Amino acid sequence: MYNHSPAIAVEQTYRAYTLASAPPHATHDDTSLPRESLSMTFRWLCGVLRVRGKTDLLLVFLFAAGFAALPVFALLPSLWGFAFASAVTYAADEVLHTRSPAFVRRLAALQLTRTMRFAVRTVMLLALADRMDAPGAVLVAALAVFAAHFTLVILYTAVHHAIRRRRTLPVVVRNLDMSGAGIPQSPPALLYRRFLRKLLHLDLPAHAGLLVALAVGAWQPAGIGFAVTAGLAVAAVAALLGQLRRARRMPSGDEVIAEVNRQLTGYRPEVALYFSFASVSRDFMYQVNMWIETLEQLDRRPLIILRERASFRYLGRTSIPVVCVPKADDVAQLELPELRVVLYPGNAGKNVHMLRVAEAKHVFIGHGDSDKLASSNRVSKVYDEIWVAGRAGRDRYQRVRHAISDEAIVEVGRPQLSSIRLHADHVPGPLPTVLYAPTWEGWSDDDCHTSLIPMGVPLIEKLLAENVRVLYKPHPLTGKRSRAAAEADRAIRELLRADDERRDTPETEAAMAVARPRLAEIQARLAELSGRLTGDDAQQTREARVTGLEGEAEWHELRAAWHRIFWESRGPVGHQVITRQLPTLYECFDQADILISDVSSVVADFVASLKPYVLTNANDLPDEDFRAAYTTAGGAYLLDRDCARLPEILDSVREPRHDPMAPERRILKEYVLGPDRPTSKERFNAAVNALAEKAVAEQDERCEGKAVAGSRAFGPAGADPVPVG
Repeated sequence: MYNHSPAIAVEQTYRAYTLASAPPHATHDDTSLPRESLSMTFRWLCGVLRVRGKTDLLLVFLFAAGFAALPVFALLPSLWGFAFASAVTYAADEVLHTRSPAFVRRLAALQLTRTMRFAVRTVMLLALADRMDAPGAVLVAALAVFAAHFTLVILYTAVHHAIRRRRTLPVVVRNLDMSGAGIPQSPPALLYRRFLRKLLHLDLPAHAGLLVALAVGAWQPAGIGFAVTAGLAVAAVAALLGQLRRARRMPSGDEVIAEVNRQLTGYRPEVALYFSFASVSRDFMYQVNMWIETLEQLDRRPLIILRERASFRYLGRTSIPVVCVPKADDVAQLELPELRVVLYPGNAGKNVHMLRVAEAKHVFIGHGDSDKLASSNRVSKVYDEIWVAGRAGRDRYQRVRHAISDEAIVEVGRPQLSSIRLHADHVPGPLPTVLYAPTWEGWSDDDCHTSLIPMGVPLIEKLLAENVRVLYKPHPLTGKRSRAAAEADRAIRELLRADDERRDTPETEAAMAVARPRLAEIQARLAELSGRLTGDDAQQTREARVTGLEGEAEWHELRAAWHRIFWESRGPVGHQVITRQLPTLYECFDQADILISDVSSVVADFVASLKPYVLTNANDLPDEDFRAAYTTAGGAYLLDRDCARLPEILDSVREPRHDPMAPERRILKEYVLGPDRPTSKERFNAAVNALAEKAVAEQDERCEGKAVAGSRAFGPAGADPVPVG
């Protein structure tokens, strides 16, 4: 859609940097150039080093300076300088692991792993001891202890991997009682979790003992330190070997699957939501989480089938049984005799492993209706039916000629949208609130609809000039493919941060400080209520139980309380950059007076509120052509690339009587999302029931056909078999 040539990308990146470094409404004169240059350098360093801000960048410099100083102080020699530099490297290393994991991964990619960094620190310590004329016996002992320590680390790692392999099950389960599977308890977290970090730090007693010995000139402290390091390392390996014996009692994969099948036989699932994605993270699991509440309200018994182990980390709260089966052969072993409907929220290659189940009907439900080409993919022809929100979805598929039959398309609405506050119930704040929710750059330029690259930064600058409140919610995948999109995203965040500094009052900052611990407390309880168990996959499966709806009321109350505290503490005028799961997209809808977005399912969902919304027309197509190309543009204000229409558009919020698109939005809502009655939840449930009954009827016909064919082949009872063929 947009030109991503290197020259244009560089120009756009430079413009994003310069705009972000200047205060709103400022002009670029000679006095601002040093500040712009410094800001550009700072941002470039943050991007290269994969850190988020000034504090993290300072930590990186301390970390680098500490390691650079080690050989200098070792060769001088300077005992106290070396001790200080060594302490800085230990502390900075640990803090960076927590604050900037992306930087740590960048170091590992350069072969500067944690183990390598510990080895460098040890070699420099030995060099210091040699330069300070430590006795040969002490140097030999130190070398022997450190070598033994690293050898024991290798042995521990090998044993840990052996335990982990034995504890890797073919399935991971939630909300089924797996107590009968005989899965042993996970090793203690002290021995099992983050073991490399703990083991490597066992060198601290030896390091400290040798430094003290060098300082006082007596070698007993070194001997004590060496003994403590060696003793702790040996004890750790011995303890883990004991856990290896317990891991040998793990049930076989076939035994675990047999227990899962026993539980499924008792539950008898009729509807399954099946999800797979090549790179599972919280960025993709929203495609499953958005359907959970709808599934829980079905008349028929639902089941969730996942294909990637990482899915469990980001699966939302649910009382529905969940089975994660990574291997295709194990999927085939699941016994689901009463399964009649399989729902697919995404198109993925692993869908074929479930599509081969002939007894069930297969339905593509997607994860949102949009005007993108992906929402009318010819691949959808492999499904028995395609469920869309409204007439717009049906028409979109009909434009894919000779691909999808009209009979295969069913309009079921969007059950997720029932909680969205309508325009008539919305209470405006002191400033117009604009939700800017651009889509990402897509897998290729052909499906790139994002406004971030061509117009995102100037749009935000003009919004700030209009004195509005901005809620910025980029797509979770923003910047995954395009560096220009990532740079524009960072520039927008900086613009909003700088403007917030101007607007924030001491009262606002105090309210946010008070709210943070309460918000963290609520989130911890929400995670607990969501059923996210601790431990490895085997431990989670071992502790899986049939939960039912316990804690549901508390979960909903806490979610509502979290959102209330969050918005109240931020105040009615502060901008917000929203990238986490909370606050939710639909909560942002309720806060906003108007949406600015690109061609995406976000727009189709926002239509449910009947509030004004804007579609970005970054290619400056004629309005008639743009509206003809994209259904959701029918009720939208169109924003040109230069944002010249923005003041006029914002009048629809400031002066609701001057909102000429309001009648068009009411018409479009029913066209895109279907009628209000019956409700979408009722229509979705009815569609599931109808398709399940159809599957049962077809299965009965097949059974009758086989019975008739068998009777013809063998003739009447007692007669000789009739030759066939």
